Amino acid sequence: MCTSIAMKTEDFYFGRTMDLDYELNSAVIFTPRNYPFILRKAAELSSHYCMLGMGMVVDGYPLYADAVNEKGLCIAALNFPDNAHYPQEETANKINITPFEFIPWILGKCANITEVRVLLASTHLIDLPFRKDIPNTPLHWHIADKESSIVLEHTQDGLGVFNNPVGVLTNNPAFGFQMTNLSQYLNLTSNYPQNCFSEVANIKPFGQGMGCVGLPGDFSPASRFVKAAYLSLNSVCDKDEESSMAQLFHLLDAVSVTKGSVLNQEDQCNVTTYSCCMNADKGIYYYKSYANNQISAIHLNHELLEDTQVKKFPFTTAQQINWLN
Repeated sequence: MCTSIAMKTEDFYFGRTMDLDYELNSAVIFTPRNYPFILRKAAELSSHYCMLGMGMVVDGYPLYADAVNEKGLCIAALNFPDNAHYPQEETANKINITPFEFIPWILGKCANITEVRVLLASTHLIDLPFRKDIPNTPLHWHIADKESSIVLEHTQDGLGVFNNPVGVLTNNPAFGFQMTNLSQYLNLTSNYPQNCFSEVANIKPFGQGMGCVGLPGDFSPASRFVKAAYLSLNSVCDKDEESSMAQLFHLLDAVSVTKGSVLNQEDQCNVTTYSCCMNADKGIYYYKSYANNQISAIHLNHELLEDTQVKKFPFTTAQQINWLN
């Protein structure tokens, strides 16, 4: 369970919730231009765009869940169980990339969605795990720049690249269903509703917000997709940095999972372990965790862009409170 949202005010912003029923050893990771990505079936990616995002560093290798590169291209990997399919076989006439290499492969080589589409035409996903004890996760990807969003899904039907006009992604079902499902909510409006029930009946709203009666409030992926799309497409926000960053966090809070509201089959709690907001134009990564509502920030351009070493920033979980007396 996860939700990602692309949003544009004066700058371009991209964020996601990470909803899990277990704890990841997460950290914000900065990868400079000259860190050598050793790829399993392709040539070493020794020089590339630098990137900043959330993930884990295992055996010195950054495994990203989401990130932004220095050119303002953003990507988030979201759970896609039962639908994601990675072929076992290599393809001779394409570049074979594993799912765990996919984020640095895209962000390292592409500056925008146009370049992503070109690279995807020569890319073949292959099912090779990072380690025997770290299998590949079934994923699909939301990729966005300031001009557009796309969704990448690799299923039994092959590789699908879809335009994403609403700038939102959740989990199952596949993206095509999610877009079709929006048609059931054409009646929703942020405006004061008009009486469409009957010209005869003297029916009036008895409170504010009744134009969005029927907006889903549960945590299922289809409902979160509708809710995130509605809120994002009707978002009104000042264009300054603080207002924009705060607005995206408010959008993500509306689809975040509180502890105890969703249990898996083993009765473990699924929660939003963190939410993040990236200012893709300025290269700033903001995040907050379930246990700590205070926002932390890391600036990509404050780091040594030409370095060769990955840098980790600790994931802050202890609640930080601004005491006023």
